[in-house]
Amino acid sequence: MTVRPLDLLDLPSLARYHHSLLSLDSARMLTRGNPLGPAALLSYLNPRRFIYTAIASENGRSLMGQVTRMESEASARLTFLAPAEEADALVLPLAESLAAQAGEWGAFHLLADVDEGAPAIRPLRQAGFSMFAWQRIWKMALPETDGISPGWRQVESVDWPAVQSLHNQIIPALLQPIEMLPKQAEGLIFRSGPDLQAYARVSSGPAGVWLEPFVPPECECTPMLGALISAIGRSYRRPVYVCVRSYQAWLESVLEDLGGQAGPQQAVLVKHLAKLQKSEQVVNSMEKVLAKPAAPVARVAAGEDFPIKK
Repeated sequence: MTVRPLDLLDLPSLARYHHSLLSLDSARMLTRGNPLGPAALLSYLNPRRFIYTAIASENGRSLMGQVTRMESEASARLTFLAPAEEADALVLPLAESLAAQAGEWGAFHLLADVDEGAPAIRPLRQAGFSMFAWQRIWKMALPETDGISPGWRQVESVDWPAVQSLHNQIIPALLQPIEMLPKQAEGLIFRSGPDLQAYARVSSGPAGVWLEPFVPPECECTPMLGALISAIGRSYRRPVYVCVRSYQAWLESVLEDLGGQAGPQQAVLVKHLAKLQKSEQVVNSMEKVLAKPAAPVARVAAGEDFPIKK
């Protein structure tokens, strides 16, 4: 079996994978469309972007996969496997190659989401992935509301400590190293008076808008989320998708009341990556310390005071 990077000679043959693709990154798929579309192909060969595509081959069969990483995030993501019918026997060596590339980029984790019961889950587990949550994506109808609630606005740097506090209240402690906030303030917040009531991450693309709301269970969130979804949909004029993770399952009844259409339940998988440290850096640092000349020893004659710098 061989695993090699995608090259220019492979581009003409990618068309046959277009309709047999297993998406492992729902946010990217729903906002940017099929990752094997014509507009995306050339970006795979750009060395300046954190996108790596590889092909595993054996006995005339082949499986293509891709890993991506946003520069501002600590985790990388598996984007897709194609063709989906081969996403069993060839997954293990391909996933290991993609994980190795993510580790070279400095990612701490490799994430993937896949429909529960998909054949790829078993080989992904064999490759070191484990399930840390489930999620469901809701395609939202536009609620009949006039404009956005005045409580929603763009987050600012001064709001970020309150957003981090809300995030830590909602995300279980064991998942916080994986479900990290961006390094810089981004998204929307809802305030009622001085208190922060909710936060929403927003990601958009030519195919749709992706929302990840963070709302405490005690919050009266139906009108609040309805106003947000309505305003986002009217502003972008694209379909709006809301992602609900298992630790916020109470939002599903709210989205159902707002006319949302539930997608299949998905397993959210993670593979923990070891970040490599170059031993040469340590050696060089020690060599500098050892090579540094010792400070001169002052000789003080008997009866003289030890010199003091003023």
